[in-house]
Amino acid sequence: MNARLDLLNSVERGVTEGEVLRLALQHAVAELDGLGGTVHLRGPMSALRLVSVAGLPPGLVRPWEILDQEDTAAPAHAVRQGTGVWTLHGPSGVAPPTSTDGWPGTGLAAVPVFGRERIVGALTVVAGASGEPTRKQWDFLTAVATWAKERMIQAPPPTRPARGEPSGTFLRQALRAVQVGTWEWNIRTGELSWDAAAMAVYGAEPADFTPQVESWMKVVHPDDLPWTLAAVERAIRNRGVFQAEYRVRRPDGSYGWTQARARVVLDDMGEPYRMIGTAWDSNESRSARDSLSHALRHMSDGFLSADDDWRITFVNLEAEGMLGSSDEELFGRVLWTLPAVQQVADMEARCRQAAATATPTGFDVQMPETGRCYHLRLVPVPDGVTLYFTDVTETRRHESERAAAETAATERASRITELTAALAKATTSRDVVDAVAQRVLPPFRATGLLVQAIEGDRVHNVGAVGYPRAFLERVDGRSRVATDPVWDAISTQGPLFVSSAREFAARYPGLAHTPHDIDKQAWAFLPLTASGHTFGICVIAFDRPRRLADEERTLLTAISALVAQALERARLYDAEHTRSQELQRALLPQRLPDLPACTTAARYLPAGQGMDVGGDWYDVIPLPAGRVALVVGDVVGHGLSEAVTMGRLRTAVHTLAGFELPPDEIMSHLNDIVSGLGKNSYATCLYALYDSTTGTCSLTRAGHPPPAVLHPDGTVHFPRPTPDPPLGSAEPPFETVELTMPPGSLLVLYTNGLVEAPEREIDQGMTELANLLRTSDSEDLDRLCETLIAGLLPAGQHTSDDAALLVARVHALSSDRMASWPLPEDPRAAGLARRHVREQLSTWGLDDMAMTTELLASELVGNVVRHGRGPLHLRLLRGAELVCEVSDGSLTMPRIRHASETDEGGRGLQLVAALSQQWGTRYTATGKCIWTAQPMHGSDIPDPLLSES
Repeated sequence: MNARLDLLNSVERGVTEGEVLRLALQHAVAELDGLGGTVHLRGPMSALRLVSVAGLPPGLVRPWEILDQEDTAAPAHAVRQGTGVWTLHGPSGVAPPTSTDGWPGTGLAAVPVFGRERIVGALTVVAGASGEPTRKQWDFLTAVATWAKERMIQAPPPTRPARGEPSGTFLRQALRAVQVGTWEWNIRTGELSWDAAAMAVYGAEPADFTPQVESWMKVVHPDDLPWTLAAVERAIRNRGVFQAEYRVRRPDGSYGWTQARARVVLDDMGEPYRMIGTAWDSNESRSARDSLSHALRHMSDGFLSADDDWRITFVNLEAEGMLGSSDEELFGRVLWTLPAVQQVADMEARCRQAAATATPTGFDVQMPETGRCYHLRLVPVPDGVTLYFTDVTETRRHESERAAAETAATERASRITELTAALAKATTSRDVVDAVAQRVLPPFRATGLLVQAIEGDRVHNVGAVGYPRAFLERVDGRSRVATDPVWDAISTQGPLFVSSAREFAARYPGLAHTPHDIDKQAWAFLPLTASGHTFGICVIAFDRPRRLADEERTLLTAISALVAQALERARLYDAEHTRSQELQRALLPQRLPDLPACTTAARYLPAGQGMDVGGDWYDVIPLPAGRVALVVGDVVGHGLSEAVTMGRLRTAVHTLAGFELPPDEIMSHLNDIVSGLGKNSYATCLYALYDSTTGTCSLTRAGHPPPAVLHPDGTVHFPRPTPDPPLGSAEPPFETVELTMPPGSLLVLYTNGLVEAPEREIDQGMTELANLLRTSDSEDLDRLCETLIAGLLPAGQHTSDDAALLVARVHALSSDRMASWPLPEDPRAAGLARRHVREQLSTWGLDDMAMTTELLASELVGNVVRHGRGPLHLRLLRGAELVCEVSDGSLTMPRIRHASETDEGGRGLQLVAALSQQWGTRYTATGKCIWTAQPMHGSDIPDPLLSES
């Protein structure tokens, strides 16, 4: 062991670092009777670079060319630990990190190699059959590492090869290397970037380049790596300039000399964080360098260099022509003082910014005098900047043309994407036509669209854009003919393209006038096929001759498939929607009754296009004794089921109103009906009962907006009783509000769709309704309805909810058409009742009705005296019919029944039913009322019956 150390110590001083490491590795392998070994040196960041190998094939150690210091391999472990490391490999040990196949021996022995101030690498021996080194062998390895440290410190830098005179080949090589590569290294992350010139200098392919500093370490000659790394560390430590000349491996495996120069960039805290510099091939001799200057002078791109004060130090011929001055005139001048530079906006600011951040940058500049476009590339270097000017006028023109074509294609693709989305949202056939018109015609510069559907042997218009009305009327319902482009495309189930009016006339002589009539010059006839069935045609027309490219034809054919799917779905919806609307119209009142108690007008507006039918409804229900029920309601939701529910509720209201129940009881029964439809069924309702004999109106509402009341003096107010929840969720009893309605007042009932919208709160809508009522002419109720709808739902405004509106002008029955008397609670009452009836009918000129009316009054009064209790009243009403009412304080309702032959009573109500047109009973605030109605003689029916005075 001492003999080997003595042999190493006898080596003369001044040998290169590479030779020192090879000698140390050879003796270490021999002393341990090993099979081979490696030497790794530390590089920037956490990389270990393989610099020397002994006894091991290249394929085996290739994965170990670069090791991470955090790796589990023995060299990395030794560097981290700072002492010798033994690791087994094979079935029972820890294998190398990248491969376990083919490694000989029993394990790896590694010791750290120290430099001046820190560990700089590791020496590793592959042990043979003897296994782990003995204590003496470990001491030898440590001694060898110490010897290598001392000799590496004493090693001189590498000498350059002798420089000869440049040959022709040498000059050509220099010309190929005129560009100086620039590089940038992030000291903290290890990220390394090379420009294209640097890639060429270091022999790297962009596709294979890994942007890490390890990529640079791999190509530096192992003998040059130690001192080059030392120069890097020294520049970082001193925050100065890095300058070195070292050998770099070429793609063919040979090595060539490369020179690099860089400066360290500090962060805001004054700490190094980047290194930016240049590199160039330095194999040429000094005379070849002169040739390099000559090449730069005559290169096709403009090139100039400037010092830190932006004074020009070199300029080539191309740059002279671009700047408009000679080399002698430009040398030493500040770049920004040149007239050509001053004409380029922001050039100085952008260049200064790039230099201040030590960041290479590039941008285009337009020279105003020549109109030429140049790409300026500025690269900061340690002693100034270099600027390259490349004429890119033609390149940018071609790029602009290509960009315009790509933009058009992108816009077209975007339109198709929008079309797909719009067709997915389209509900009706009109929606489909609009989507095609908006998103297909513009990108293809088309001016006409016609969509037709096949019905039997005819085609009917679904929608059109850009065609005269007369032409559309002519082609609507066109039957199948032998020579017709529409039927040709439908028959063949393939697209038909006609590029000009001349081609159209040649194909279809009988239709040669068509292009002139519709001002169209080219067409695309696209059959609409879905589920294997062709059901229509989409015709796209152009106002000038147009031969569509194959790509455009393929695209239009694909679009027609999308349109066909959407249109088929929309037609199914249209049919269903039509049936729903027909059902809804059938369920609403076909006409409003003509009543003495009030004059009415109503409107129903379905929701906007694309919305299902709703459940809004209104009704006017005539009741006996000058009374009328005004109803408006809204079933929550849209669809066929909601329309059916609306019909059921309207029927129920009619039935309940016929029983003459109070409004709150009617609302309770409706609540039970809606609750029975399911937990998700809800409706709102407003029920108003107006009595023309008293001028009072009773209101009950369930979740519904309050009505608007317009008095004859022009004032408007909204009665606001405490609102009850909607039907289906309410808990009876419901609140009833009594209003006094002066004759001629308007009662306006409506649903929320009239006053509420996504952009308008319901309170705002009610305020607008009140303003319209105050300012509009209310004489004609139909015209008033139109005014209210136009003001609250302007034409063209999309509505998401349907709306119902009912306007009623109330009238009062004049006092001279009413008569009432109190009656005693004894048998005399019947006689008094007959006398009052006889006298009053005589006064009214209705003597011919006296006998029947006396009999009815006598029977009703006698029944009350016998079965009821006071107070007892008799009332006659002369309107469209003669009404006789008898009221008392009892709550017991009479009922008609069949009397047997032996019964002495039970036939009174049968007599009443036989003598009157109608009869009935109702509860009052103090008891009940029994009434009969007889038709008036035609000559005696007053017209009008009512007085507004």
